[in-house]
Amino acid sequence: MDAELFPRSRTEIAPGAVHVPDWLDAAGQRELLAACREWARPPAGLRTVRTPGGGTMTARQVCLGRHWYPYGYAPTAVDGDGAPVKPFPAWLGELGRRAVADALGTGALAAQGAGTDAFGADGAGAAAYDIALINFYDADARMGMHRDSDEKSGAPVVSLSLGDTCVFRFGNTRTRAKPYTDVELRSGDLFVFGGPSRLAYHGVPRVHGGTAPRESGLTGRLNVTLRVSGFQDPSAGSRAVPPPAPDPAHLG
Repeated sequence: MDAELFPRSRTEIAPGAVHVPDWLDAAGQRELLAACREWARPPAGLRTVRTPGGGTMTARQVCLGRHWYPYGYAPTAVDGDGAPVKPFPAWLGELGRRAVADALGTGALAAQGAGTDAFGADGAGAAAYDIALINFYDADARMGMHRDSDEKSGAPVVSLSLGDTCVFRFGNTRTRAKPYTDVELRSGDLFVFGGPSRLAYHGVPRVHGGTAPRESGLTGRLNVTLRVSGFQDPSAGSRAVPPPAPDPAHLG
């Protein structure tokens, strides 16, 4: 919106969970969207995720660094075309680290990820973001309440929104039911959750179709989720060439 009755501001939704509106400017959104369009192309491109029970997720997905499938990671698109997963670019990892610093403070990575493979022997230093799950939602897509628990790292999860506005439901670590908080995420918004909220249940009960910025040219919503795997070699089997790095001045 061009004018807000009550301007949106940085909000702590729960301990360790922070919403930062408009973190990506218009140029940054365009450049991240262009990269997502390249990543979505075959091989190991955008696919429908099938659950062990035989159902399908309504949001489609493409992965970088490691291929996620219910409920684990692999170096190839084991539930897709079987191709090696696309590599996770260094500029995307830097974007994730800056997102955490802006949302939680510069010490958040070391404090919340110490003891994982992403850190040195003393537990110090910055976590190395090495996995991205990119979900595409059309107006009818949803995401049920779930936890991001297939990684071996406790480093914060970084979530970036592009396109249509959605209702993001952020819950608690014990149950999929209440208490939870519904947050409106718009294009360019950042949401980071770590520390005591790292394993909180969360989901997307609604997407507001047709609300993407007109200049984006996007119909639907893209959610770019960055994670630290904690695996020894998260890029094994990756041979594809990543798209050019966007201008860092536009990202964050």
